[in-house]
Amino acid sequence: MAKTAKTDRQAVIEQMRKKQKSAERRRGTVIVVVCVLVALAIVGIAAVPIIKDKLDERELSNTALADLGSAASACEKITTKKAEGNQEHVPVGTEVDYPDSPPAFGKHWNEAGVAPAPFARKFYTTEDRPEIEALVHNLEHGYTILWYDETIADDDDALADVQAIAEKFDGDSLRDKFIAAPWQKSDDDEGTFPEGQHVALTHWSAGGVGETDTTKQVGVWQYCSAPSGEAVEDFVKKYPYFDSPEPDAM
Repeated sequence: MAKTAKTDRQAVIEQMRKKQKSAERRRGTVIVVVCVLVALAIVGIAAVPIIKDKLDERELSNTALADLGSAASACEKITTKKAEGNQEHVPVGTEVDYPDSPPAFGKHWNEAGVAPAPFARKFYTTEDRPEIEALVHNLEHGYTILWYDETIADDDDALADVQAIAEKFDGDSLRDKFIAAPWQKSDDDEGTFPEGQHVALTHWSAGGVGETDTTKQVGVWQYCSAPSGEAVEDFVKKYPYFDSPEPDAM
């Protein structure tokens, strides 16, 4: 009888051990599952804005230029001013004092790989924008430049509109001479935009398509309170790349 009782106790103990191990396995499985779910939730939360940005980009890329951003009514009337500086090159690194904010003409740098800025780039941020003296050379070659200030740079939606506008010119034709670039804090010495205006379109006009008399050249400006694809479309139609001092240069 004593032997039987001992055997029974061992069986009970063994059964308890099995139950304990089973419970520990279940607890371990629950912990693993919870950790996986938490990790997936964290990844999902992080992925949401990325996915949203991609969807927004796709939506903007499928939107016509004239439908991007605000209506053209967000912009002031176009103004012009007699231009100078045609073919007036200064050494790279030389700081040019431009009287207008932003410039539409003037002396500029001229060095391969530096100035003018490359044709393939249509959009710049505050981290990678070329110097003003390089971009003025682009103006001489017929580019339209959309300059945006810090108000736009700090507004994700407005900046997305600027980038989407720039991407509409992402081609290999001369008619795609367009650049969007920030007017930065470091440019404050050159001046600021008119009050309430945060975008400026500039172009260096020859004074008419095919005009060769340099005394007829003018700088062209249009200021806007917000990015407007409609205004850009109207602006580049009125002042195409071939209305410039050097339309055939890239």
